[in-house]
Amino acid sequence: MASVSPTTFATVPALITVCILAGCSVLNLPAVFQGGYSVHEASYGSGSSGKLDIYVPRASGGQKQEVIVFYYGGRWRYGSKEDFRFVGAALARRGFVTVIPEFRKYPEVRFPVFVEDAARALAWVDEHIEDHGGRRDRIHLAGHSSGAHMAALLTVDTHYLAAQGKDARVIIKDFAGLAGPYAFTPEDKDLVEIFGPPDRYLLMQATTFVEGKEPPMFLLYGQDDTTVLAYNHERLAQRIRAKGGRVEVATYPDLGHLGIIGTFSGFGPSSSVVDDMTLFFEAGAND
Repeated sequence: MASVSPTTFATVPALITVCILAGCSVLNLPAVFQGGYSVHEASYGSGSSGKLDIYVPRASGGQKQEVIVFYYGGRWRYGSKEDFRFVGAALARRGFVTVIPEFRKYPEVRFPVFVEDAARALAWVDEHIEDHGGRRDRIHLAGHSSGAHMAALLTVDTHYLAAQGKDARVIIKDFAGLAGPYAFTPEDKDLVEIFGPPDRYLLMQATTFVEGKEPPMFLLYGQDDTTVLAYNHERLAQRIRAKGGRVEVATYPDLGHLGIIGTFSGFGPSSSVVDDMTLFFEAGAND
């Protein structure tokens, strides 16, 4: 990934914020012009929120490829799958069939509906991804921010996929989360409305469900993140280790909450975030 000046990179979080809040094509320009993949939209549910985009590598040689299902962030209330084309493109160019699902958001719905949508999308992937060149036995989950929270819950709380007639520990090969709020307690008004009442907070914290039998996890975090604090991944990693599970943690200097996802675009600085995540998935293929 090409390096740019610090001044240019300073604009990446602002660009991502605009994309999430208003829709924007700036970060997606390299994805459009560089090519190397095709995009197909499919429906896993009803309405516009029941759709997903599938990024298929063009240089597959006719062989089925590893699959990444990526859940985007936006505080459980903002964004669309089209805003994150730069993520799908970056992963497809590395040889992964990449799926970015849409899902319902607040204020239309509250927890746990958006996680249930995420489970429906993943169940669809399990049943149909081979038709799009993907390997059903190599489905990796990933996400950023609130999307990482949703993907983590699918990984540790097996009831979401069980409701779809699926076994999370069979479908999910592993999970990589970028800046996920895995262990927080809602305090802001909108978050209290999304996840409340307080007696339900334990149900939205990934740490609640760790038993040590979950698929391997990789938690990535920018040291300059002031939006999702470090205790989230630290507590999750501590819980996994205490239960005898498998977890890796990587922290990155000079990256904030939006900067870490900005590394997937052509506008970010040289960073090992994307390579580290894909290498983690590739290593899991040998398990």
